[in-house]
Amino acid sequence: MPPFSQLDLVALASSIRSSAQNEPLAQPALALALALNRMVEEKSVSLDQLAQILRQLGQTAFFDKARRISLALGDEFPDTDAALAALATRIARPDPADSPVPFAAFRAACERPRAAAVFTAHPTFSLPPATNALLAELAAGGSPPAGAFPLRPEPPTLADEFEQAALAIANGRDALDRLAAAFLATARAIWPDRWTQLDPRPVILASWVGYDTDGRTDIGWHDTLRLRLRMKRLQLVRLAAQLAALPETCTAALRQRTADALEALQVQLEACPPAGPATPVAVQAFAAALIAQREAALTTPTPLLALFPDALAAAPDEQTRLALCVARAGLKAHGLSLAQTHVRLNASQLHNAARLRFTHLDSGPEDPARRRGLFAAINTVLEDARPEAVDFGGLMAEQASAARLMMTVAQITKHVDASQPLRFLIAETESGYTLLAALLLARLAGVEDHVEISPLFETAEALERRGERVVEEALRSSHWRSYLRRVGRLCLQFGYSDSGRYVGQAAATQLIERLKLRILDLLGRHGLAGLEVVLFDTHGEGLGRGGHPDGLAARLDYLDPPAVRAAFAAQHIPARLETSFQGGDGYLLFGTPTLARAAVARIAEHAFAPLPQGEPDPVYAEGGFASDLFAGARVAFAALVEDPGYAALLGAFGTALLDRTGSRPANRQSDAGGPAVIRHPRELRAIPNNAVLQQLGFLANLMHGLGQGALHEPEAFADLIRRSPRFANAMAFTRAGLALSSADVLHGYVASLDPGTWLARAAQSRSHGRVEAFLAVARALEEARLGDAARAVFRRLQADDLALRAAWPGGAPRMSDRLFALHALRLCLIHRIWLLAVAIPDFSPRHAVTREALIQRLLRLDVEAAVSLLEEIFPAAEPPGASLDFAEPPAPRHGGYGQEEGEFIRPLREMFGMVREVSAIISLECGAFG
Repeated sequence: MPPFSQLDLVALASSIRSSAQNEPLAQPALALALALNRMVEEKSVSLDQLAQILRQLGQTAFFDKARRISLALGDEFPDTDAALAALATRIARPDPADSPVPFAAFRAACERPRAAAVFTAHPTFSLPPATNALLAELAAGGSPPAGAFPLRPEPPTLADEFEQAALAIANGRDALDRLAAAFLATARAIWPDRWTQLDPRPVILASWVGYDTDGRTDIGWHDTLRLRLRMKRLQLVRLAAQLAALPETCTAALRQRTADALEALQVQLEACPPAGPATPVAVQAFAAALIAQREAALTTPTPLLALFPDALAAAPDEQTRLALCVARAGLKAHGLSLAQTHVRLNASQLHNAARLRFTHLDSGPEDPARRRGLFAAINTVLEDARPEAVDFGGLMAEQASAARLMMTVAQITKHVDASQPLRFLIAETESGYTLLAALLLARLAGVEDHVEISPLFETAEALERRGERVVEEALRSSHWRSYLRRVGRLCLQFGYSDSGRYVGQAAATQLIERLKLRILDLLGRHGLAGLEVVLFDTHGEGLGRGGHPDGLAARLDYLDPPAVRAAFAAQHIPARLETSFQGGDGYLLFGTPTLARAAVARIAEHAFAPLPQGEPDPVYAEGGFASDLFAGARVAFAALVEDPGYAALLGAFGTALLDRTGSRPANRQSDAGGPAVIRHPRELRAIPNNAVLQQLGFLANLMHGLGQGALHEPEAFADLIRRSPRFANAMAFTRAGLALSSADVLHGYVASLDPGTWLARAAQSRSHGRVEAFLAVARALEEARLGDAARAVFRRLQADDLALRAAWPGGAPRMSDRLFALHALRLCLIHRIWLLAVAIPDFSPRHAVTREALIQRLLRLDVEAAVSLLEEIFPAAEPPGASLDFAEPPAPRHGGYGQEEGEFIRPLREMFGMVREVSAIISLECGAFG
């Protein structure tokens, strides 16, 4: 058999695509899939060769992604120390020809946290941990890995997610130490008698890994406490290592107190109940250990911080003093944890907890008839509410998840670390009542001054109408205003997960920016302009969670545009940008010390970026076209989401194309078994929703809806991309979507679902056996009725795609031949799976599944479950013990269904493994998962 390589496949893809340019009715993706299928049938290429080609394509995509990560981190990468020193010098001496700023001004600039990297964990662990580590090393300038490496992800547990997050955070903390050292060294050169007073912390780290209970039932309160104690241990181990590198003559007291705390903390950790239901006896023992060891294990870093002045006085040289100041700064910034703590839950959980506790709060804020009365009632309850005792017995007994989480926060504050506030994030916040309910639970738990209550705005309704109202409704309460003044900041969270999949990325960009500016106005109207405002962007963009095609600096400008920064500065309101680095894909930018240093440098540079000068960006000064474009895109995308065909397209294969990339499922299973039929995009979570679009070769969430508006005024569209940095930055996502999308590829998937395609193949076939197989697939697809709705929505998507490509200045980017070939290869594999499915012999109904139902499962690519059933139906081996002596002459033994194992079961398993391998490579080509 002649060799067939990835180069041959890509060349064939290029040839077929070129030929199709002059054929308006051509279907090049389907044509390439059919060509590959014929090659397999004619034995000019084998499945083993195709598997080898996949490995080659995977390695190529892997190396390309490593290169793109390096480019994303900026021109100075990997030498970032000079960039950090230059930044610190600019803050100390804005004009090199002038005197430095006053020491107090420099101190205020570097000791206020201006930015935070938040490590979050959702299903984006799209590579095995070892392969992810190889990718990070390669991106950081390491040598290419020798030999093959797996690309398909391994389903992570919560513990796996925590370990990967902790490693990334540790690298991030090392990078923050370099940042602190740069500020301290600059101060030492200018203020040699005062520099040791500084604790630079302009950038901090936070994490919700293990503390996020939104949509999860597998994280118990004791899991959260155990992981929070581990974060405390990591911080103390880190401090111990920093002190061990310094002379003992000046660090002996600090070393001893840190060692004592670690010893006590270990006792607490060993007593913590393991994962799973906790028994009362285990909880009792844990409570006893936690309380008995509390003082020794520390509940605030104050005893440690009190030892630093003597250590500094006894330090033998400047470098030792510098190292001590760096260690102290990290301790002040993060308290007794490797990263600050965010907990998260859903708004409905808060409403349920309030209703269970106070019966007169018996309706939710969604009831307009009771709205005014409900607000009056909760304000009355807040007036009378007083802190109550919290113990572990009450924590075990508490049934309301929101109350239980707030009690967990109270126990962390009492027994683990009281030095840092905990962020209390609330998903799907659509009423100010939700914030008051959170404040009520915090007051009852005695932690209202230790939590930063933060609503998440990401639904279209929240961004367009309700977000501003949510904040204003809460601000009308004197309790909420008093609470904000005490904690000193208003914390807000924004995301693209739901907005991106319901109104599209482009429209969501504008809505989020407008909402930030409207909230700024609200603060002035309510006399709260003295607050700090935290703007936490949790991302969810369709090009990877938090990804940007033009790199990290562009991503930060995208989330925190100059106009928003200027507006806050004009009102003299300090703002902090927080941004998430989510899952395996997000942690990559902190995957090695070198990568983490570059990432921190870019974040710090953005945090201190000069405000815009001169004329305003044209997208604001001449905003009519842009506003119309985004409004039109919003309407068009909302209509797409409500189109039954769009759900049919997402659900045709659903998440069957995706390996599990997180510790929670992507969507529900049906009661009858197999993947649930998706009737609306809301039935898929945001990440798999985006990932399915990637796997179908058409990133509608980045592009759809812009085409008609752009084509209506192509000159204005091109001019705005050319002259407006803000508009061009937002359109970078659309540009990337165009480069990763092909209507021809999507047409290939849609046409494959069309019984007519298979009837056409039957009409052209000269083999009676193949004709019968093609007709059987056509009949099965007709019964499944997957094709009609998908064809209709394809036309809708294609029309807007054609308009957008026609209007794109300089010609729209085009999907690479390599990515095109990957999709076609997978189409070939899917077709072969279906042809095997209809060849499965009939079997008795005693297995609780019919042959027809099994075929329908295989059409939906529920192959793993179907193969498991086939192994029960056609066991390859005799049952255990069949060869024993049963005291009479044995009946003939005919063995198992070895033929079915070889003809159906093994090939189905192998081909589906290749289908999923293609998915892993497409994720690499797209830059991230979902």
